[in-house]
Amino acid sequence: MKRALTERTGPPSSIHSGNERREPSQKDIKDSKDGKDTKKKVEEIYSEYDGFAWFYNRHWGEEFSRPVLEIFNFVLFPHLSAGARILDLCCGTGQLAAGLIAQGYRVTGIDGSQAMLDLARLNAPEALLVRADARTFTLQDTFDAVVSTFDSLNHVLSLEELTEVFRRVHAALDADGIFLFDLNMEEEFETAGRESGFDIVEEDHACVVRSSYEPRAKLKRYEVTMFNLDGEVWRRNDLTLLQRYYDSSDVVAALTEAGFNRISIHNAHREFGLALSDGRAFFLARRP
Repeated sequence: MKRALTERTGPPSSIHSGNERREPSQKDIKDSKDGKDTKKKVEEIYSEYDGFAWFYNRHWGEEFSRPVLEIFNFVLFPHLSAGARILDLCCGTGQLAAGLIAQGYRVTGIDGSQAMLDLARLNAPEALLVRADARTFTLQDTFDAVVSTFDSLNHVLSLEELTEVFRRVHAALDADGIFLFDLNMEEEFETAGRESGFDIVEEDHACVVRSSYEPRAKLKRYEVTMFNLDGEVWRRNDLTLLQRYYDSSDVVAALTEAGFNRISIHNAHREFGLALSDGRAFFLARRP
């Protein structure tokens, strides 16, 4: 249940602070492409998300996957045959993959966070799960569709790198394959304001999220503080997550450069009633 943090009666009696986590820098992400060091760099970058995995799994994975599957009923499933092969790119803790499998599809999931994948194996045991970076992944199999949801690709912090993700997806698709993904757009902050946040408090954990937006850089910053009760000790973990907001015209141009066509954009709130973010848009593209 969500409620204001200020409703909590007093601080935890004992708090241990974990190592402060940081968002991967542009240099970190660029270095992750450097040949023989790729595996090492991927582990360094995505370990920053591992401490967040349990919270994501508990509060967001299922909450977001349910309405997304409803949207797929309109924009994805009618174009797929029974038993189609789907790649869930940035699959997180696997709730969406589980929902796709329940619909009869064959699912492969990719994520960079080992902790996310460990939970995904519990939530979607029938999925094939691979640890890889969305910017550099290659797979032997090809797919009828690739999906990437819950603004995962906003965490790719440059248009150059986003275009590279699109090229990797293009290579992973069969001819006439579908690429469906969502992004938070700048409209969200025009609605929500420059600064926002929320708090979640439960009996054994709490999370405080504060966000701010840098309009010139189009960067949204999430400052996350989590407390988790471990026996009689409250443990604290801090991390910063960054998202880059893109103009829709730039996204379409990057998709076109990567080889996609038949590109359409769907406003999640206006077209599908998805209220988790007024600024969220779904992009649908085809490989020729």
